[in-house]
Amino acid sequence: MALVPYENSFPILSKFHNASAQFRFCDRDIRIVQDWKRLGVAAVVWDAAVVMSMYLELGRVELKGKKVIELGAGTGLVGIVAALLGAKVTITDRQPALDSLSTNVKSNLPPAALESATVSELTWGEHLDRYPAGGFDLVLGADIVYLEDTFIPLLESMEHLCSDSTLVLLSCKIRYERDNSFLNMLKQRFCVEEVYFDAERDIHVFQATKLPLKKEL
Repeated sequence: MALVPYENSFPILSKFHNASAQFRFCDRDIRIVQDWKRLGVAAVVWDAAVVMSMYLELGRVELKGKKVIELGAGTGLVGIVAALLGAKVTITDRQPALDSLSTNVKSNLPPAALESATVSELTWGEHLDRYPAGGFDLVLGADIVYLEDTFIPLLESMEHLCSDSTLVLLSCKIRYERDNSFLNMLKQRFCVEEVYFDAERDIHVFQATKLPLKKEL
């Protein structure tokens, strides 16, 4: 995830400048510390993370006991919810975001769930051998599709982390044509379908699984 600070130029961005954001998931109050001024997009809660957390809480995807990795976790809300729902979660982002991310994870998980959550550095496309190839049941990403320069390393990372049976869930707002371009790139490597849409927030949730390798004639 890119760490891009923004000035408070638009009223719609004002909520991101709050020091914290409050949520309730899994019958628990969750308080996420935000730091827009220092870390920009990586340190605020975006609507896509809220909708992904809502979708996970619906129970349409089995999480209990599953090995899960979140990409570009930012504040960690999605990974926190996944851990509360019983998953063993690796919550990742680039190194500058890890201190804030770790603080949110530690302060919002009870001891039992905290043992199942690991915060780890991952820059897409780099040092992927640190993570087991095809070693996860579920790959999560909330609002991680926005910089074209990251599309290829993101896809490479997803392919490395996914086995043939791994499920990928991506939540995003389709803002620009480049967002559709990424989905088209994803469909060259994965079977993709939309499984949820939050009309109020204009957020889509897509589910993907690896396409079978084509056999040579």
